[in-house]
Amino acid sequence: MNTENAVRLMKNILYNVEKVIIGKRYAIELTINSLACRGHVLIEDVPGVGKTSLAASLAKSVACSFRRIQFTPDIMPSDITGFSVYDPKSGEFVFKPGAVITQFLLADEINRTSPKTQSSLLEAMEEQQVTVDGRSHPVPNPFMVIATQNPVEYLGTFALPEAQLDRFFMKISLGYPRAADESKILGRFQTGDPLKELEPVTDAEAVVDLQYLVEKVFVDKSLKDYIVDLVRFTRTQDEVNLGASPRASINLFKAAQAWALYQYREYVVPDDIIAMAPHILEHRLRLRQEAKLKKISALNIIERAIEAVKKPEL
Repeated sequence: MNTENAVRLMKNILYNVEKVIIGKRYAIELTINSLACRGHVLIEDVPGVGKTSLAASLAKSVACSFRRIQFTPDIMPSDITGFSVYDPKSGEFVFKPGAVITQFLLADEINRTSPKTQSSLLEAMEEQQVTVDGRSHPVPNPFMVIATQNPVEYLGTFALPEAQLDRFFMKISLGYPRAADESKILGRFQTGDPLKELEPVTDAEAVVDLQYLVEKVFVDKSLKDYIVDLVRFTRTQDEVNLGASPRASINLFKAAQAWALYQYREYVVPDDIIAMAPHILEHRLRLRQEAKLKKISALNIIERAIEAVKKPEL
């Protein structure tokens, strides 16, 4: 696969998803970027704006297996990872796969279950496997978790643990549609559900090829240093209790590669890094209480970092 074919592939996925999700092109592009980087996406927004439909339509567009977990307070970790049951015929324990053994997993309303259950996704998201009764079981390739959550101030929600948040490649928001787009949605759904009629435009093998191509996008050393300086800046601010991790640096590096490729380039420029930084870093920053009282947000810290850290001249 070359650059032209890769961009065509990403555009075809975009246009196909837009048959279901109207007026949210940038959010779809970011999700495709994450897929190209083997990353997972956290979508935080109010109910009813298309979070679940986005995940399902992306999976159908690339002809991959798809499973959905509705997170509730009573769901157990074994529902996600799977469990072993005794087979009296063979006299052995047999592994029964959980919902995570799939290519696309929709973790719907992930913050409505306990941190213990949320944490059952950690191994799969980082190591592409689950361990049950001392045995490891790989997840398919490609593998992507798309989690949705309601804003934390909503009733019945649990804050995601920092370790869980850090494993999400990117955090995005859809928001309410514009009036014109909402009218189009009514017309689109008038005679049925467009998601049920959606057909694939590619397959899993092409997605894996795209992922390998993204890794070959050139990043100059000065840009690697720029990424490190941006991330380290978030750790030095008085308002920040927990800055972005080294994993954030890696993810920002990868996101910039995919975004550069999407712009028909085989090399990264500083603007690629700047464009991806808010989506990669925001959910990883934990602010002190005084920052909230001063109405300083994580995005303000990231904007401060972009202004303060000198941009390389290539």
